Amino acid sequence: MAGLLGAMTMAILAPILVYIIPPPAKGQKKGPQTVRLTKPLTEIGPDEAVQFSAPDGVAFLMADGGGDNAPGDLAFGGYVVKHGESAPTVYAINCPHLGCSYGFDAPNKKFACPCHGSQFRLDGSVLQGPATAPLAHLSWKETEDPSVITVDGLTLGQGA
Repeated sequence: MAGLLGAMTMAILAPILVYIIPPPAKGQKKGPQTVRLTKPLTEIGPDEAVQFSAPDGVAFLMADGGGDNAPGDLAFGGYVVKHGESAPTVYAINCPHLGCSYGFDAPNKKFACPCHGSQFRLDGSVLQGPATAPLAHLSWKETEDPSVITVDGLTLGQGA
């Protein structure tokens, strides 16, 4: 009886789980993705941000998140930020409110989302809502070339 009940449960849950936890699309591969910056890391000044985009066929994986962003969600761009004298930080370009791409307001040294008016400090914290969660980070590493970084991401296959 227990075996029959278990089999019935799996027959019902298996199709539902495919939609909740979809398998990776054919051809997708996780790993570090190479990104060329428009300004070398060594030249990024205090309170400055440099935007970058994902190469064709690549998405970045968010390391953390809140609001509309979650760890493992995809981003197609980001910012390398040097807040004061601290080491650079890399943020996903997705606003945590509803996922719009935000921009860098260089004169005011803050990030601003054009969709609903959220604003963020250079440390990623919320300056003004409606967003309630900070900016999501991307996991990254420096390379020998200060104009190149690697960001954890996903090579998108044909099924993506």
